[in-house]
Amino acid sequence: MIRHIVWDWNGTLFDDQGLVVDATNASLRAIGVDQHITNERYQELYRRPMEEFYAELIGFPVTDEQWPVLDVAFAGHYRSHVRDCGLNKDALAAMDAWSAQVPPPRSQSLLSMYGHTALLQLTGEFQLHARFHRIDGRPNDPDFGPKAKYLVRHFEHLRTEDPTLTADQIALIGDCADDAHAAFHIGATAVLFTGGSSSRALLEKVGVPVVDSLTEAVALLAAR
Repeated sequence: MIRHIVWDWNGTLFDDQGLVVDATNASLRAIGVDQHITNERYQELYRRPMEEFYAELIGFPVTDEQWPVLDVAFAGHYRSHVRDCGLNKDALAAMDAWSAQVPPPRSQSLLSMYGHTALLQLTGEFQLHARFHRIDGRPNDPDFGPKAKYLVRHFEHLRTEDPTLTADQIALIGDCADDAHAAFHIGATAVLFTGGSSSRALLEKVGVPVVDSLTEAVALLAAR
């Protein structure tokens, strides 16, 4: 039985995929790349590590000298517009549906590659803190993955709070293959959502359930 959901933030609970694409285009302009990336192309190609993704996206590798410029431009555009975004349309309903599952306890937490301080501030503005047993964002370093090592640390903290929780009782709901691979790494379940960074065709190659809504993901896990 799945007892605990680890939610992803960007592109899953938080509906910011359009902003991510806009910020990507801003970052490419900053390094002199005259290409306009559509959401469809972004979703068809998204992968980690980001170096491989950008090389596929624009047709050539970003140089070591260009990466700092690209990062600053992306982060600046994203920060300037992040509060124009909101939660996914059924994020609250999905979290509430999981909390209401019987028998209890059914718990949930948040693990994101978004910076930890910014994540705490943003989730606080949405009044989400009380819904989660734990919230972990990316530490203050430039390492953007893979997510597996961060899930290992997150799981260790969850186990400290509940020593009876095992990896096979955990499901991670995210929007990209890296989320599923992180779940596999600790022996957890994964469900992937089509509303974020990756197309359905790309997600289906991973070999885990793929859903079009977060409430569908919760219903699937509740039935296990």
